[in-house]
Amino acid sequence: MRPLAICFIVLLLSAAANACNVPVFRYALERWRSDACEVVVFHGTPLTQIQQAFVQQLHAASAGSNAAANIEVRQKNVAEDMDDEVASLWEELRRHPDLPLPYVVVRSSVAGRTINNWRGPIGDAMQAGLLSSPIRSELSQRLLTGHSAVWLVLKSRDQERNDAVIQLLNEQLKTLGRKIPMPEGIGLPGSELFSDIPLLMKFSVLEVDPTDDREQFLVELLTGFEPEAIKSGDPLVVPVFGRGRALEVIPAEQLDAGLIEDLTLFLCGACSCQVKERNPGFDLLITASWERELFGEDAEGLASEMIATTTTTADPVLIPIPSGSSRNEISVGADDSGEAAIRDSVSWLSAGIICLVVIMMAIAFGHSMKT
Repeated sequence: MRPLAICFIVLLLSAAANACNVPVFRYALERWRSDACEVVVFHGTPLTQIQQAFVQQLHAASAGSNAAANIEVRQKNVAEDMDDEVASLWEELRRHPDLPLPYVVVRSSVAGRTINNWRGPIGDAMQAGLLSSPIRSELSQRLLTGHSAVWLVLKSRDQERNDAVIQLLNEQLKTLGRKIPMPEGIGLPGSELFSDIPLLMKFSVLEVDPTDDREQFLVELLTGFEPEAIKSGDPLVVPVFGRGRALEVIPAEQLDAGLIEDLTLFLCGACSCQVKERNPGFDLLITASWERELFGEDAEGLASEMIATTTTTADPVLIPIPSGSSRNEISVGADDSGEAAIRDSVSWLSAGIICLVVIMMAIAFGHSMKT
């Protein structure tokens, strides 16, 4: 109980010191650029013409004025010297016999840890839809047209469970969309809006079919967080906001009306910590021209203005981390895929979210007592 109380006090002081009243989901959409997912291509002999064209496509999507995908591409010849981080990754990979080259690993940052969330031969990478898929395109389109959050449901083989969680979400989100008020003070200095997208309390559900070949990259990524849930026939639920930031991956059996409301209140409350890295969640790999879609021709000027108007935030929230492996790199081996580390990270993200929700409720209660 004592760590929770300390967490509550630290967060309360952070919230009180903050002057931003823009909802978390809108602040994230306008001001948080997506973290880059790293795509590492290991090869021995030179790439074939088709393979090189694929790698060039990845480079083109992430560089220059037309950059739209949040990726960083690194092409590594295994016969040459590599920096320590990539060399360590290659040492893990080469332990597996008959590893086919060229080989691709996609990595992202989750709660300060590097997670290898997809890996396979380059031929599989070419078919997996790394850069885009119908679901991720629809997801970005909804977020860019005013949806506060989109709740992904990765369906399982149990259709009855799928139907139950989708019905629960639709019912609860419809109610929450009507009853959650906007934070007061939006538009005042420090709480400006910079795009013309309607500011709404609008939520939707987007179903992901795990058998859709076009969605295999997304399916494998989400499944890696809760593999046992999927094996048992439990669908996964992922609230997504901002520029494709997944708040958490939740087995459906753990989801109820109260948790849906708590997470929604967090996303719709005033942005109590404006620094992205101090907030829960991780960024999906999505190809979308966020800046241009949000700000049009004024994107560069608005970026400078947003930096100038951002208020100073309090120190980071300190939440205790359980003891465990000290390695930043998660093994990609069959017996050590990093799934436990991912689950630990997500669990502590949940703790932080709960603390933030408690704070918002306390502040709301204090306002009501004054009135």
